[in-house]
Amino acid sequence: MANAINLDQDQQWLINCLNATLDTDHQVRSFAEASLTQASLQHVLLKQFIKKHWHEDEDNFEHPIVASDEKEVICRLLLLCLDDTHRKICTAVSMAVASIAHYDWPEDWPELLPFLMKLINDQTNMNGVLGALRCLALLSGDIDDKAVPSLVPILFPCLLSIVSSPQIYEKSMRAKSLSIVYSCTSMLGTMSGAYKAETSHLMSPMLQPWMEQFSAVLSHPVQPEDPDDWSIRIEVLKCLNQFVQNFPSATEKEFMSIVGPLWQTFVSTLKVYEQSSVEGTQDSFEGRYDSDGAERSLESFVIQVRVLCHTGKVTNTNVLQLFEFLLTIVGSSRFVKVVANNLQELVYYTFGFMQITEQQMNAWSLDANQYISDEDDNMYNCRVSGVLLLEEIISSCGEDGLCALIDAARRRFIESQQQKADGFEFWWRIREAVIYAMASLSDQLQEAEVCGSDGFDLKKFIEQMIMEDIGAGVHECPFLYARVFSSVPKFSSMLSLGVIEHFLFASLRAIGMDVPPPVKVGSCRVLSQLLSEANKEALQPQILQLFSSLVDLLNHASEESLHLVLETLQAAIKSGHEASLSVEPIISPIILNTWVSHVSDPFISIDAIEVLEAIKSAPGCIEPLVSRVLPYIGPILSQPKQQPDGLVAGSLDLVTMLLKNAPGPVIKALYDVCFNPIIQIVLQSDDHSEMQNATECLAAFVCGGKSELLAWGGDPGFTMRSLLDALSRLLDPDLESSGSFFVGNYILQLILNLPSQMGQHIQDLVSALVRRMQSCEIAGLKNSLLLVFARLVHLSAPNVGQFIDLLVSIPGDGDRNSFAYVMSEWVKHQGEIQGSYQIKVTTTSLALLLSTRHVELAKNFVQGHLIQSTAGITTRSKAKSAPEQWTVMPLNAKILALLADTLIEIQEQVTEHDEEDSDWEEVDAGDADVDQNILHVATAKSSGKPAYEHLAAMAKVFENEQDGDEDDLLSSIDPLNEINVANYLVDFLVKFYQSDTTLFDQLSQSLTQSQRHAIQMILNHYQGNTA
Repeated sequence: MANAINLDQDQQWLINCLNATLDTDHQVRSFAEASLTQASLQHVLLKQFIKKHWHEDEDNFEHPIVASDEKEVICRLLLLCLDDTHRKICTAVSMAVASIAHYDWPEDWPELLPFLMKLINDQTNMNGVLGALRCLALLSGDIDDKAVPSLVPILFPCLLSIVSSPQIYEKSMRAKSLSIVYSCTSMLGTMSGAYKAETSHLMSPMLQPWMEQFSAVLSHPVQPEDPDDWSIRIEVLKCLNQFVQNFPSATEKEFMSIVGPLWQTFVSTLKVYEQSSVEGTQDSFEGRYDSDGAERSLESFVIQVRVLCHTGKVTNTNVLQLFEFLLTIVGSSRFVKVVANNLQELVYYTFGFMQITEQQMNAWSLDANQYISDEDDNMYNCRVSGVLLLEEIISSCGEDGLCALIDAARRRFIESQQQKADGFEFWWRIREAVIYAMASLSDQLQEAEVCGSDGFDLKKFIEQMIMEDIGAGVHECPFLYARVFSSVPKFSSMLSLGVIEHFLFASLRAIGMDVPPPVKVGSCRVLSQLLSEANKEALQPQILQLFSSLVDLLNHASEESLHLVLETLQAAIKSGHEASLSVEPIISPIILNTWVSHVSDPFISIDAIEVLEAIKSAPGCIEPLVSRVLPYIGPILSQPKQQPDGLVAGSLDLVTMLLKNAPGPVIKALYDVCFNPIIQIVLQSDDHSEMQNATECLAAFVCGGKSELLAWGGDPGFTMRSLLDALSRLLDPDLESSGSFFVGNYILQLILNLPSQMGQHIQDLVSALVRRMQSCEIAGLKNSLLLVFARLVHLSAPNVGQFIDLLVSIPGDGDRNSFAYVMSEWVKHQGEIQGSYQIKVTTTSLALLLSTRHVELAKNFVQGHLIQSTAGITTRSKAKSAPEQWTVMPLNAKILALLADTLIEIQEQVTEHDEEDSDWEEVDAGDADVDQNILHVATAKSSGKPAYEHLAAMAKVFENEQDGDEDDLLSSIDPLNEINVANYLVDFLVKFYQSDTTLFDQLSQSLTQSQRHAIQMILNHYQGNTA
């Protein structure tokens, strides 16, 4: 047979056993089945026995423990079996030895290493060599920093002897030896942080002979259909990666000897890869593994080879370790010079590795969903690893890297033109790869000033590349068409308006035509991202046909393609304007069915709700949409116990979306059907998702309905009691924190929209808030409750002192009253509070509290400043034995410190905004820089009185911070959101200083230098204006 497969003895044994299970002789068949069962279970049972009975300190230990004399016998017998002729038995024994060594070696099993070394050095017993190597490979993966320094000097010379003797040892043994070297050097690399000199001293003498062997392995061209050769090259590159990363100085001296062979491997691999994977004319061994479970495919080797250029951020320890190596070289200022003079060639060959393979083309032609999934998931393959390599080239080499990218792309494009002219069937593959690579790096290209090494017009080249390809046959080159369409949105800022509109309308036509699925995928990507930029007048005549095409796609979409179709449909609805009303009766039911079918899928259900939200926002669509939703949603919310998982929580999410910014009649219609069931869900449900969504829904009802909501049910008192009953459940201290997560938002809506009704319950509310805070286990919930206290401070103005008295009168935790407890938590967590609205409310509330000069402010002491350790680096053990220590300071001084911190933070945000291109090293100039920034702010020109115009401008960045979606309703209705925090703080500090200079100076003594200077600069400016 031409394609006969060479089987090792274990594979032949397995086939013989499998054949025997089909034998008509019952005795033969039973023996074969028993053999298979025994072979598959023996190593598992042995390993479980060791895990359960060998060491009594283990979590899984079970009595009885193995006696010492029994352990000795087991260990001796296991070592004698390491050279068993059946590799499955050898592997099982190696695993058992490694399991025992985890507990006993080296202290209680000192003879293990000498025995293994004797086996490795016995060239007359190759089974013993292989058994010892397998055992050491397992041991080296679990070796610690105590054992490796003593092991390496003994072991590495033996391993080097094996690797350097291809005439004696087969490739699998040499590869296994290299894997042990890799594991040991990985551990040495981990140690090098603390023991740099020691590890370098240990490894430096060994580097030259190892680099010579690496060079010998890599110097020969890569051969087709030889996975053993690919495997040993993988191990070489993995070791090189560790040498370069962990011992760069020593490796640099020997590295030039490896450059030529490395390039030989890289270039010759492309030829083999194109034949086996791209063209599919040779076996790529895809999906096949060796006896140890390592992948033997050519693509896994190619990915490893191209690791030579990344930053080391990939984490897959098997397939991607070598990929990390080449990437590390280009990312290293020490080694990048090795490739600096050949960047264009490196990019040129990388484009070749990024071509669509025969396997991908077949899979994607049969299943568009697989095409979408592979495109969106960014799973590591040759295409994705190529992009990572090119990104690192640009990042490390700057303009030279960009020039290399552009020049190599031009060469490949011209080659594809010639291939097309010569009639080569797959001329489009390399062009598709170039467009894929360029589009993946579109951000870098758009930011670049460079246009090629000879001043080449990059924008013109990109337009030529995509416009020329649009003339190719869509059925002959579907993946090229799909790539061009998908790339247009990424290049949109570099393309002329005419080219963008051309592709928009080409996509509109393609999505309704009988074209290959990948082309429709590309069309959806163009429409979803660029429809908003289309000429509205030109678009309207085609919008109804677009809706029809998208509905048809939606009916045939699977989970992978559903997201893209829904995203495109959302863009079409937003661009459809009045046309959306005419198609709402068709689209809404389909989207609702899609939402129900995928309600447990957070991604698809959110996509569906966003489409419904777009319909809701279209002119004239909200009333018919709500009337369509209510008959379905009502029974779900009324009978929540009878619904499938996720449907109730999803329905609440849908109702909340419909409530936001809805007109009064729509809110009333939703109230009539949904309000009472939602109250019952809050009171009775134990599902945290349901409770969270129901809480948000009630907050939306209160926000939209305001006081009118109380009368909609006929009995305002009953409705108010229902709202308070729900609040009582949410503030129950025994309720798990997750169920109460959105209660803070709900309370704020109640006190802002129903102030007169809530006023009479403030004391009970404060007591409940304190109890809920004390049992709170989630920082986000605690911070939201602190925001409620802050808003109550504002509501109590100008009688803030009375609110403090109220808190003092309510018991807190232990001997403290509620004011002492709340303020200790508040000042501790103020720095964690996020969001422009939240920071405005809490910061200004602290200022109000300080302005009262209440006696409790001076009586209470809270956490002050972190005491910096002088003991060097804080390790985990040090952190456990010596936890963080803080000073203690009066509450009023702490509040002043927090206000100063906020002022400094605003300035820092503006500095970052104004100096995005500055060097970070130049920023770290100490407190003096902060002082000068504040001084610059404070000395802005004034017209008669302190106006601090520059400070207001400076705070613009802070003011424009986006809050989360759940806070949109709050920030839109609360007048406190209009406060300019910077101006507020400056005015407050000046007035506070004027009213009580003695107290101000006293509190300032507790501040840090930067805090004092920040405040002093403001005061100096004020005094200068009034002088």
